[in-house]
Amino acid sequence: MNIGIVGTGYVGLVTGVCLSAIGHTVYCVDNDREKIKKLRRGIATIYEPGLQELMTKQTKKKKLFFCETIKEAAKCSQVIFIAVGTPSKKNGDADLTYVENVARQIALSMDSYKLIVEKSTVPAETGKRIEHTIKLNLPKKFNGRNRSLSFDVASNPEFLREGSAIADFMNPDRVVIGVESKKAEELLKEIYKPLKTRVIVTNITSAEIIKHASNSFLATKISFANALSQICDRVGADILKVTEGMGYDKRIGPSFLNAGIGFGGSCFPKDVDAFIRLSEKSGYEFNLLKAVRTTNEEQKAAFIRLIEDKLWIIKGKTIGVLGLAFKPNTDDMRNAPSVDIIERLQAEGAKIKAYDPQAMENAKKVFKGMTFCNDMYGAAKGSDCLLVLTEWDEFRKVDFKKLRGVMRQPVVFDGRNLYKNDNLVELGFEYFGIGRGKV
Repeated sequence: MNIGIVGTGYVGLVTGVCLSAIGHTVYCVDNDREKIKKLRRGIATIYEPGLQELMTKQTKKKKLFFCETIKEAAKCSQVIFIAVGTPSKKNGDADLTYVENVARQIALSMDSYKLIVEKSTVPAETGKRIEHTIKLNLPKKFNGRNRSLSFDVASNPEFLREGSAIADFMNPDRVVIGVESKKAEELLKEIYKPLKTRVIVTNITSAEIIKHASNSFLATKISFANALSQICDRVGADILKVTEGMGYDKRIGPSFLNAGIGFGGSCFPKDVDAFIRLSEKSGYEFNLLKAVRTTNEEQKAAFIRLIEDKLWIIKGKTIGVLGLAFKPNTDDMRNAPSVDIIERLQAEGAKIKAYDPQAMENAKKVFKGMTFCNDMYGAAKGSDCLLVLTEWDEFRKVDFKKLRGVMRQPVVFDGRNLYKNDNLVELGFEYFGIGRGKV
């Protein structure tokens, strides 16, 4: 099948590459000409494990193309996915400006039946607005005579985790499609047929809600674990043992029960905010989600207080940082907890030295007055303490004796409980994890 993808960010590019890998011919569109030039040269514009290699392979097979205009992609495609950004407004609403603009351009580019599919995370009832926008902007004449152009709108939310997005696409737990016609249902089922997974068919609004509900529930699990970590610190329990004991219960499960400095990224914070606003507009106060959001912010503040308490004076101290991206295996800095933590420490007069395996180029656009290092030992050299803010596998293989030798003071604040106190005290370190009590 010929498919268009509008937007080549984390969702759009991965979706386009993977759809081409399961047999479709895909035309990816972006209005950022520099980005399209790079993609045409075979350069992946985001870091995602395996993406560069798969993109190169599919481009060489002429199953994957990159376009500058929606018109170009629409001409070649029967199905068009909208995968543009939906950033949060100040009040928490999703900004659907890009979605509306794309819907309008698709309408103006149509010359035959099209299935327009929401891939971006959008509030409930966005599908109706997309349909209305397309109807308003359809060409009044086609081939010189009046003719109504038929189309369908559908929802197909993504459940891709940055850092494992290709595996998630190729081996999904489920595919959710929200449709209002049998034709749209059949087309989407045909697209995903090679994946041989369960397909959940519902109406468009339900599909939109499924995405927000899924992310909000996962965010709730994380915040629950983080709230538990605060109690563990106060009473002398170990959060790792507490969540392990909980996770073996099949009704709960171990996933997303890792306590740390809070969730970040482009999905959880934005989707929680959007779901709270959607609930308010419908007349329901989603106080549970408001508490989730508050707990997430408090977790970063608690980590900063821990550093202040144990380090005593922040001003003039050199602080090494391991990890800047919001999670490992990505270069994404959007809503990364490292941003709030580092900026707060800088405001108190700390000198920051940092290292991240993939995110430093993006981090340079965010931070000012910070030293970027070539490896973890460079970040630790001469530091009064070391902060672990992203749980990259590379950091698990640290030589602690070497680390202690280059640090001014052997103090480690482990914001991701990466080391689980791996005999660090015996090696002469002061070690502070999250919710580790008296261990």
